[in-house]
Amino acid sequence: MKIICIGRNYAKHIAELANERPESPVVFLKPDSAILPKRNPFFIPPFSKDVHYEVEVLVKINKVGKHISTKFAHKYYDTIGLGIDFTARDVQAKCKEKGLPWEKAKAFDGSAVVGEFYPKEEFDLENLTFQLHKNGEVVQDGNTNAMLWKIDELVSYVSQYFTLKKGDIIFTGTPAGVGKVVENDVLTGVIEGKKAFEIKVK
Repeated sequence: MKIICIGRNYAKHIAELANERPESPVVFLKPDSAILPKRNPFFIPPFSKDVHYEVEVLVKINKVGKHISTKFAHKYYDTIGLGIDFTARDVQAKCKEKGLPWEKAKAFDGSAVVGEFYPKEEFDLENLTFQLHKNGEVVQDGNTNAMLWKIDELVSYVSQYFTLKKGDIIFTGTPAGVGKVVENDVLTGVIEGKKAFEIKVK
């Protein structure tokens, strides 16, 4: 399986990092080794002093697809989840300065938290609320109605470049409120009132 991530899909998050609003979805990949094993803590990597959390709605692909039309994209997934795209922001800044790829900052071991998945029929995907709690306080509060590109549009767009296969996961972008993690932080992801994950930072 592969992890396909979308960057800059919420306008307020683009603004908080002073990034340029893209004309099309920003796409990058994480390897399967980036997935944080269930019930494991997240260890801050030694090469970064500024790791940020980014909570995101996840889509799990359920069958092979290529060049998928937006109107048929809903047929290629049946579950929705929540996760974290951990980002070594200091490493990313250096990469961006030099025009280099982001993988060292985004795709390191344990950088992808994948929480529980739920049947998509339980949700209104156009108006889906989700939050990240840090030590009991809400730090990110998002809604899919603020996405620049909706879920079906992302599935279609990504499939123009990569053949989607069963088990692939798409991270659909993070809302505003990203911030630094420190040792002993507890991060809890909630989607429409359901706790999707809880991890401790080491």
